[in-house]
Amino acid sequence: MSIKFLRSSAAALALFAGGSAFAQQAQAPAAGAAPQQQQQQQQQQQQPQGPVKADLVPVQPEWTKVCGGDPQSQKEVCYTTRDFGLQADQPILALAVYDPKGAPEKVIRLLLPPGLLLKPGFRFSIDKGPQETGAFEICFPNGCFAEAKVKQATVDSMKKAEKLSVVVKNQVNNEVTFVLPLAAFGKAFDGPAIDPKVLEERQKKLQEDLEKKAAEERSKLDASKGGAAAPAPAPAGKAPAVK
Repeated sequence: MSIKFLRSSAAALALFAGGSAFAQQAQAPAAGAAPQQQQQQQQQQQQPQGPVKADLVPVQPEWTKVCGGDPQSQKEVCYTTRDFGLQADQPILALAVYDPKGAPEKVIRLLLPPGLLLKPGFRFSIDKGPQETGAFEICFPNGCFAEAKVKQATVDSMKKAEKLSVVVKNQVNNEVTFVLPLAAFGKAFDGPAIDPKVLEERQKKLQEDLEKKAAEERSKLDASKGGAAAPAPAPAGKAPAVK
């Protein structure tokens, strides 16, 4: 679960966190428009966009379980994690479920896009079950960590569930719901931990794939700009006076 993966946080911010602000910039009244028309456009722009729902897809082909020693408790801690995005090559959110050995509580930790309201925290539910709450812990320029302490029963429910819904609020106080598929979570949570070397190689390959995809998108964008119509030639200078 690395903060480096949030390459698409700008897109997520536009879609979920500050959608109305971006829309206002994109739909600014045209120059020379009648005052009444400008007023109508501004009123439409100021209207809230309402709740947003995003059905995310996994970025990695499978869940990853990692185990290691906690220097503070001197106990083994395992976590099962996966990244999710609007598309498989656009990660915007990560989920990790921590299992401190021998502890009665487990921890659900999320890495969410920036630009969300922090004070309301977040809510989550498993399939159609009741909602539980969590709080944001710390933010960085390209993502915020949030977590909730849960009982073993909550994790057991996740093992058998189809989806986890995470509800947050964006900058205009509208709800944003991320829906994460939980298929194969239980198998990974109860299964063996991944070898650290295999994990390092997997993360390296994922990073390379994301960078390759980003480079391809930049090339397409540059090509589309290059194919645009050439600007009109500058007007000719004033002809010299006839002597």
